[in-house]
Amino acid sequence: MVNSDRVVADAEALLQRVSPEGRRLAQRQRERRNRAMVRAVMRIIGATLAIMLAAGIVGAFVPIGQMGFLAALILIVISWVVILAMSHEPAETVQSLAATSDVALLPQKTEAWLQRQRPALPAPAQRLADGIGLKLEQLGPQLVGLDPREPAAAEVRKLLSVELPELIDGYTRVPQNLRRVERDGYPSPDKQLAEALGVIDGQLAEMSSNLASGDLHRLATQQRYLELKYKDETE
Repeated sequence: MVNSDRVVADAEALLQRVSPEGRRLAQRQRERRNRAMVRAVMRIIGATLAIMLAAGIVGAFVPIGQMGFLAALILIVISWVVILAMSHEPAETVQSLAATSDVALLPQKTEAWLQRQRPALPAPAQRLADGIGLKLEQLGPQLVGLDPREPAAAEVRKLLSVELPELIDGYTRVPQNLRRVERDGYPSPDKQLAEALGVIDGQLAEMSSNLASGDLHRLATQQRYLELKYKDETE
């Protein structure tokens, strides 16, 4: 017999993959990869031309011979390897998010981290994660120039580098067979996660609105009514 819950979950996941939010985020990721590739190719071309030019200048005064030509080729290959290695961005982690000092970089870093966690989330939470990703995209430019000493900056940093990662990380530690189970009067972990992400989504919208209006005081002192640290009630 086909598991009806599994069928529903698969259908929701399929709908999510073709949702406008999901397509937009996927397009942004492709654009980032393409830009990174273009930058790497341009640097490779520049390094190759620089080495060839240097070899030509040296050869104009001192014959470099086959050994010099071989040395130039080796330098070109080494430059390619170094450039490609440096162009690869390491995956964001909970620790790297917490260590990010520039609050203006946090939205993009948190969005990249959240998208990598997406496959481990249930379909409703995936939709919410995509919505959060779009709000992070909008929030990034608003944080440029924000004084890191402002209480508003501390509030943004706490939400993006501590509370949201702790929520997702806590959920993923729950065994999969218990994620849909209600226990001791508490909703299932899947439902708790969706509710918490919904609150975060709303809070990000309010943060963006407050930043747009210049109301930093309200952003720093707004009421917080959710415990974002996920509590694993299972044993």
